[in-house]
Amino acid sequence: MAKAITKIHHIELSEDQKRRMDLEEVESALLDNKDAILQSLDVVKHMHDRGVLALLSGLFSEGDKVLNVLIKAADKPEATNTLKNLLLMVGVLGTINVKQLEPLLLKLNSGIARVAEYKDNDDKLGYFDIVRSLKDPEINRALTLLFEFLKGMGEDTSGLERTTQLPEDQDLHQSKDGTLER
Repeated sequence: MAKAITKIHHIELSEDQKRRMDLEEVESALLDNKDAILQSLDVVKHMHDRGVLALLSGLFSEGDKVLNVLIKAADKPEATNTLKNLLLMVGVLGTINVKQLEPLLLKLNSGIARVAEYKDNDDKLGYFDIVRSLKDPEINRALTLLFEFLKGMGEDTSGLERTTQLPEDQDLHQSKDGTLER
C-alpha cells in the first residue's frame, strides 16, 4: 500500500530561471501586440518632434506651481462665465444640423475665394450698376438665399428656444396662415 503524502516539495526556480521566464513572457506579449506598440512609438516620436514631451515633462516637474496657477485662474469670475458660455455653445453646436449647413458653408467658401481674388481698382458702383446686376443669375441666387436666411432669422422662435432637439425634429416654419409646417 502507498504511503500518505505528508510533505509537498515545491520546485524552486533560481533567480536566473525566473528572469528567463519573465523575459519570455514579456517577449511574447510584445510579439502579440507588435502593431499597437509600433503605433504607440510612432505617436510618442511625433510628440517628441513637436515638443509635447518636453512640455509635459516640465508640467509634471513643476506640478504644484502649475496647479496653483490654474486654480487661481479658474477662481476668477471671468473664468466661470467663460465655462458657462462654452457649455452653452457646445449645447447649441449639438443642435445644428450639419447636413443643412454644408451647402451654405460651400457657398460661403466660394464667396470668400472670390473676394480674395478681387483686385481693388477704385471702380465706383452706381445705382444703375446695382439694378443691372440683379439680372445676373449668381447675384440673384445669392440675394434669394440671403432673403430666405433673413426670413428664417425673423421667424418667431420663442417655442424653440432652450431645447436640445435637433432642428429637423422641431416645428420650425410657420405657413402664411399662421399654422406650423413640418
